[in-house]
Order: sequence, then C-alpha cells, then structure tokens
Amino acid sequence: MRLPLPQFTTRSRQASHIAEVIETSTTEFLAQCLEPEDLSFPAMPPFGSWVKAYDEEADNQIYGVVYHATTSPLDSVHRARALGMSLDELREQQPQIFAMLKTEFRVAIVGFVPLATQRTYQHLPPRPPQVHQAVHCCEPDEVISFTEELDWLRTLLQVSGVPTESLAAAAIREVYGLRDLDRDWLVRAGRTVSVLLKDDYDRLRMILSQIHP
Repeated sequence: MRLPLPQFTTRSRQASHIAEVIETSTTEFLAQCLEPEDLSFPAMPPFGSWVKAYDEEADNQIYGVVYHATTSPLDSVHRARALGMSLDELREQQPQIFAMLKTEFRVAIVGFVPLATQRTYQHLPPRPPQVHQAVHCCEPDEVISFTEELDWLRTLLQVSGVPTESLAAAAIREVYGLRDLDRDWLVRAGRTVSVLLKDDYDRLRMILSQIHP
C-alpha cells in the first residue's frame, strides 16, 4: 500500500532550501546552490540523491534525481588555479575565493505531485519548475512514499548524455538506505530493472553490480 505523501503548504514551500532553479526544460532542470553564510563551499547534493522544486503556476511539487554537479568560477574567462593551500589556509589568506565560485547541479525529473490532490504521478509533469524557484532536498518519508511504485526507473534509464546505469544504481542505493535496507523492495527494484533491460544484458549487469545489499 502506498504511504501518503507529506502535506505541503505555502509555509513548507518557503522553508530553507539549498539551491535555486536557473535553467529549466521539459525533462530536467539546472540549479545553482546558495552561498553558505560561512567561508565554505556550497553543499553539493550527492549523485543519485532526491530533490524537489515547486511549479507555482501549475501547483505541482516536482521530484527529480541529481545526475551531474560542478563547481566552477563565476567568471567564465578566468579559470581556477591550484594554490596549494588547505581549506583553513584559504579561509585565512584567500577568503574571497569562496565568493568567486559557484556550484551547480542538474536534475532529471521523474515525477510530480499536484498539491490539490496529493496524488503521485511517476512521469514527466505538464511543465517543469520555473526559473528562480527554490530547490529542496527531499525528506526521507517523501522518497519512501514516492518510490513505492517503480515506474521512475524507466525515466532514469532514458536520460541522455549521462551514465544512466550508474545513475539508476545510485538512486536505488539511496532509496534502499532510506528504507532501512528493505530487501523486499530491493528485490522488486532489481526485477523492474531486469524487465526494462531484458534485451540489454550488459547494461543490466552493470546496474546490478553497483547495487550493494
């Protein structure tokens, strides 16, 4: 039985977020991490982790999986160079470095939840989140509820230009951990991947070899 998703409110949507959407498309979006208040690099969400963003016009909570992340200079003309310093030395001698870098990550959209109905859909939403919308890390109970069904795996395996085998395996490992090592769910996920890749043994073997029970 599917667990109910947490009820989202205007207040919860305005809670602390980790990034902001800066580019968007039908299947994915690009987000830039917010600068931390202290002298440190922005927290980069892990490969295969789950995040969400809100589409205000459609009133949909949109879910996705992080598949690519980068840290680079704000100035595209001047590249970062090696300074041979520890983080503590950078904070003391070159504190401006932290304000000159940006961290961005790309997210593959795997589904959405209309806030009016709280019903889960594991396919692409009618529209992606708008630019400048907040991006949040998903709460464990949200991920557990969303992944009760496994149609989102088909979407991940169709993402182009990325190592989809590693992405699917990383997302499965993340969910498996959040589910307190629920082996029954892991077996279902493995069977789903086997069906989706029944004609591609090499890809299937690569995914299964990266899932660590």
